[in-house]
Amino acid sequence: MTAPRYVAIITDGNGRWAQCRGLPVIEGHRAGADVLKARLRDAAELGIEELTVFSFSTENWSRSADEVQSLMRMFGERIASETPELDAEGVRMRFVGRREGLEPRLVERMAAAEETTAANQRIVLFVAFNYGGRAEIVDAARSFEGGSEEEFRSHLYAPEMHDPDLLIRTSGEQRISNYLLWQCAYSELVFRDELWPDFDRAALEDSLLEYRSRQRRFGARS
Repeated sequence: MTAPRYVAIITDGNGRWAQCRGLPVIEGHRAGADVLKARLRDAAELGIEELTVFSFSTENWSRSADEVQSLMRMFGERIASETPELDAEGVRMRFVGRREGLEPRLVERMAAAEETTAANQRIVLFVAFNYGGRAEIVDAARSFEGGSEEEFRSHLYAPEMHDPDLLIRTSGEQRISNYLLWQCAYSELVFRDELWPDFDRAALEDSLLEYRSRQRRFGARS
């Protein structure tokens, strides 16, 4: 099988990584954000055209208020500080998820990052933020008036997103956790034991090799 062009990752394990080191949870999220930027660059070098990452789910609001507030603050700061750098590297940024309930300043930064990088073509980074797969389908269904699957897709948060060839989840958990339920109908799944901040380039390359060892049938017989 050829190498995957569209890859999604559930970046799991930041909190456990911090806990193992006696650090505040937010330090795990900061380490995870650093790793994301590094793996994004690796993905571009390895020929991946779209990378989609699960940053904050609709269920994550149930975490402690301190963690949520720290995450929101860090997310806004990262967007502001890293957008110019990613723009210079040819990264197009897209945020998928519900924007209702987010702070207006954060929404403004997300929109500005999308606008700034809109013309870039080296790699697309989709960031699933305040995202849930069921929520996306429900939101799409509200405006869907009937028709084909492709017509339904046009109502999703990012209709231009390709279905991932490969979905990777870190931290040893083996479930998809309400992530890209529509898009991952036929994605190959790879589960890794590394906590996300420990997911290095070698782990990414191993995941791509695992994908290439498989045969995709899409419901047909070989």
